Amino acid sequence: MIDFFFLIPIAIGMGLAALAAFMWTLKNNQYDDLEGAAQRILFEGEEGPLLDRSDTSAANGGLHRVPSE
Repeated sequence: MIDFFFLIPIAIGMGLAALAAFMWTLKNNQYDDLEGAAQRILFEGEEGPLLDRSDTSAANGGLHRVPSE
């Protein structure tokens, strides 16, 4: 029973810390542009989608084949 006197305040403190961290993310606009982050991973600079490149080696995963003789 004496353990609860230590565990309950620790659990409440951890919950308050998590709530404070969540409120900080809201205050700093971390959730404003969820679609933009998903779109940016597909683009490299201003070139457009990585799959639409004219370089065929990028479409093959960057592997370069050496022609056999």
